[in-house]
Amino acid sequence: MKKYDTKNIRNICLIGHNGSGKTSLGEAILFDAGATTRMGSVLDGNSTFDFEPEEIKRQGSISTAFAAADWKKHKIQISDTSGDANFFVDGRNAVLANDIAAVVISAVDGVQVMTQKMFEVAQEQNLPALVVISKMDRERANFEKTVADAQEYLSKKIAPLIIPIGAEDNFKGVVDILKQKAYAFPADGSKGVTEIDIPADMADEVESSRESLIEVIAESDDDLMEKYLETMELTEDEIKTALPKAILSGLLMPAVAASATKNVGIDTLLDLICESFPSPADREPVKSDAGDDIKPVEDAPFSAIVFKTVQDKFTGSLAICRIWSGTIDADSGFYNSTKGEKERFGQILVPFGKKQENVPKAGPGDIIAFAKLKVTKVGDSICAEGAKITFPKFPVVNPVITYAVHAKDKNEEDKLGQALNRIAEEDPTIHIIRNKEVRQTQIAGMGQVHIDTSIDKIKRIFDIDVELLPPRIPYRETIRKKVEGVEGKHKKQSGGRGQFGVCYLNVEPNPNKGFEFVDAIVGGSIPRQWIPSVEKGIVDRMSRGVIAGYQVVDVKVTLYDGKFHDVDSSDAAFQMAGSKGFKAATEQAAPYLLEPIWNLEVTCPEECMGDVMGDISSRRGKVQGMEAKGKSQVVKAQAPMAELLRYAPDLKSITGGRGTFTVEFSHYEEVPREIQDKVVASFTHEEEE
Repeated sequence: MKKYDTKNIRNICLIGHNGSGKTSLGEAILFDAGATTRMGSVLDGNSTFDFEPEEIKRQGSISTAFAAADWKKHKIQISDTSGDANFFVDGRNAVLANDIAAVVISAVDGVQVMTQKMFEVAQEQNLPALVVISKMDRERANFEKTVADAQEYLSKKIAPLIIPIGAEDNFKGVVDILKQKAYAFPADGSKGVTEIDIPADMADEVESSRESLIEVIAESDDDLMEKYLETMELTEDEIKTALPKAILSGLLMPAVAASATKNVGIDTLLDLICESFPSPADREPVKSDAGDDIKPVEDAPFSAIVFKTVQDKFTGSLAICRIWSGTIDADSGFYNSTKGEKERFGQILVPFGKKQENVPKAGPGDIIAFAKLKVTKVGDSICAEGAKITFPKFPVVNPVITYAVHAKDKNEEDKLGQALNRIAEEDPTIHIIRNKEVRQTQIAGMGQVHIDTSIDKIKRIFDIDVELLPPRIPYRETIRKKVEGVEGKHKKQSGGRGQFGVCYLNVEPNPNKGFEFVDAIVGGSIPRQWIPSVEKGIVDRMSRGVIAGYQVVDVKVTLYDGKFHDVDSSDAAFQMAGSKGFKAATEQAAPYLLEPIWNLEVTCPEECMGDVMGDISSRRGKVQGMEAKGKSQVVKAQAPMAELLRYAPDLKSITGGRGTFTVEFSHYEEVPREIQDKVVASFTHEEEE
């Protein structure tokens, strides 16, 4: 692909709910622009964007994919995001690297949960927005109702600009309200567009809508507004000049009608993007961490941010980045300012679906990829050596579901560890946890589908058969009362030098203060060098638990007396004495279990709220409050971790896939007696030496 001036680049991020038609729209753009010779299909499994086996299997996007096309001497770079909540962070990162948000809304289904969530991200970044009302050829498609839905739940600044001629089976063309021109498209979905007369029954609608649009456009310029108030009209040149200003400032978010699968309205959509939406050069400069303006000019120092990595079985890791300033040549290098290290690379790659094209140079606004980098990962800032430019890090989102993971073949555990690390490099929302406390390797992600697709990738790319199991809950053990004068004794004689150590302990609760060890030895009943040995034995016993094998917390232990032998006492003997004494004392001190409690925030449609709250209560949860968020309700609650392990698929079932949630650790609480009895009963005590 040739090098384009920055002012002729358009970076579009397709966002919206799963199934809204984003990928089909991207396919239609590539086809009409001549980047592909046939229009790919998600259902047929031959889409340019949904090429991963996991995507073909599920018939939906699970990862942002990229492609570019030329339209009337402009480079249209497309980022096609997933509309599944499991992959929200991947889509969010793509939004942060783009200049235009194309919000795709099904004319049948209207605004849905992920539409709102992704739109909010785009608005936080002040991205100019384009609303594409898709699937206008489908049964029950309703342009006016969908626009009204978008105005109510997304923004009042959304206004029709390119409206449909007909709907459902009769959707055959569109009208550009500002240009006052109508266009018809071939019925067979082939390329081409024909200018026609505006249908007589639409003339009044077009005229009134045009007046409303011109009034909004005039607000983008004080002089134009003054003229408009005097004359109630603007010239075509004034409209053409002012429309991009209104869009860039956010005063106007044009809504356009289209059908990707029938290839209706795509040409007019592309014309609108090229004529009226901003290039990277038109947007406000991004800010570095230091607060400097990073301007999208070629003669500035090179700077970019890596917003995605992709693992490929053959080419290895691809780091995909957005260039914010300067240029970079192939067979050179850059400075990773996040890690403080230099990187060398060979080729500059432009991603196009599952393929990449080599280019000799790239500049501001370009989305490119580097292969097989050593240290550079998602979220890293890269720049020219000496520039030391860093950008704000991507926001962190906590995973919501966790599994224990292991290789079915124990000989492949090391290989699995490497595979898990590679998958986590590609997707920062996959967390790999080596949990020593519960003695498990765990994989955590944003939902059941997220985990399943990650495991599918491990099997496919690394050829490892993996098993998932429920994670062990990291319970804690603590005590309810104080006990005094407990003996810990370790005595062993087996010929030759023996083992001897005795300690006397007082053990008491130490609420919210952790472990405290008090040395109250007087008179040398235990020599000074072995007092730390007693503490070490206690700490070791605490780590292994007493009643159920979990970490003991919030206890105060006072060592006040003991006995030793001049020959047989040793460090090991007093460690064992401390361990045995602490175990005996804890068993007498009314031990009980604590369980982790999570903060839970559920976003769901209002009609599902009662079922959601009832389900939370059935999980021993406590609803803390509710609030409206657009057409959705947000339920805030607290619930035990043990009751939320399967919450992701259960919430999907309760809400028909329209609910999303986040969790984060809050605190520990006492486990109900009946649950504690089950946990303790399942525990097999370790043998003491």
